[in-house]
Amino acid sequence: MHPLIRPWSVLLPLCLIACSSTPVTTPSATGTDATATASPSTAVTTAGASPSAATRQSPAQVALDPERALGREHSVYFDFDEAVVRSEYAPLLQRHGQYLEAHPSLRVVVQGNTDERGGREYNLALGQRRAEAVKSALRVYGVRDDQVEAVSFGEERPKASGHDEAAWQQNRRADIALPR
Repeated sequence: MHPLIRPWSVLLPLCLIACSSTPVTTPSATGTDATATASPSTAVTTAGASPSAATRQSPAQVALDPERALGREHSVYFDFDEAVVRSEYAPLLQRHGQYLEAHPSLRVVVQGNTDERGGREYNLALGQRRAEAVKSALRVYGVRDDQVEAVSFGEERPKASGHDEAAWQQNRRADIALPR
């Protein structure tokens, strides 16, 4: 068991997969991937255009669409001085993991961040542990190691600029960054 993931944090997502109604890709008898249900289309029709005039978007463009959960939800938040992914983030990680598994050419960077407390080296190490914990959690959903890079920004990229608990909570995170 990976030291950054507690046993219950791995079992919960697996249980959620078993009860999920979302498409699950499995190997077929021919050796190719077969999807149990239809996957979301990447075709986008412009207003007033006929379906035949639809334009294709890349998997990254579709995932970044703010109307989709993948485009809106991409941060995993952590408790103070922790690098353990909480079970409440299992649905977010499942969505990202299944999307990455369905689009094997897509690459992401998990960016680990910390609040301003602690020394520079300590925060860089903590941010790296957080990024690695999210990367490990994505593996549960079939994401390959070469699809995810884990990096740490430590305290260098705060989401909130305050110096109180509310700001620190927003800065203790790992962001799944899709290419733009």
